[in-house]
Amino acid sequence: MHLSNDGCIFLKILLLYNVTRRKKNPSYYIEEEYQLGGKRLQTKDDEIIELYWKRDPKAIEETQTHYGEKLGRLSFGILENREDAQECVNDTYLRTWDSIPPTRPQFFFAYLAKICRFLCFDVLDHKNAQKRSALVVELTHEMQQCIPDSRNEDKVQGEQIGQNITAFLRTQSKQDRLLFMKRYWYGVSIKELAQQMQISESSAKVRLHRIRGRLKKYLESEGIWI
Repeated sequence: MHLSNDGCIFLKILLLYNVTRRKKNPSYYIEEEYQLGGKRLQTKDDEIIELYWKRDPKAIEETQTHYGEKLGRLSFGILENREDAQECVNDTYLRTWDSIPPTRPQFFFAYLAKICRFLCFDVLDHKNAQKRSALVVELTHEMQQCIPDSRNEDKVQGEQIGQNITAFLRTQSKQDRLLFMKRYWYGVSIKELAQQMQISESSAKVRLHRIRGRLKKYLESEGIWI
């Protein structure tokens, strides 16, 4: 499969999956290990989800209290516009309200983050490329050497690439998977990433560069060429 080159497509590839069922969803493995908030807050998350199932409006209030700040950082990092970012966060609450039930996400913040990212990239789709946030431009530049552009391909092929990326991450060490997902799923800056992983910024850059190189080779071995 030869596709044109635009690393920005990677920023959407992992959004193609439902995050609730392990057997049917390769990205479950990713969601399980790489929630930005760390370990799953099982009791509190279950309580909030139960409020959604009961159609209790307090569910949105609790979601905002526990995850509003993280969602705000995520959306602002992508959009770099506070008004747009807040609108996406608010829409995330509404989308969550509309989707639970019937969905019962096992990893609640990962579920919220997926919805929020979808909404943020919908906003970007309506903006000129020159107006993209510095973070999106930076991530695009980093990924453009190893992720093909599937905008002209059908959804099935896009999902295939996503599945290949998930399979690739299974072959990597836990630390490298964590680096990769924090950087390219949650959009964590190099500075923040270095602090969170307790490594130097230069070390973070080198390790990410090597991971991207291995990803490129892996995709080529699966018949996906830049």
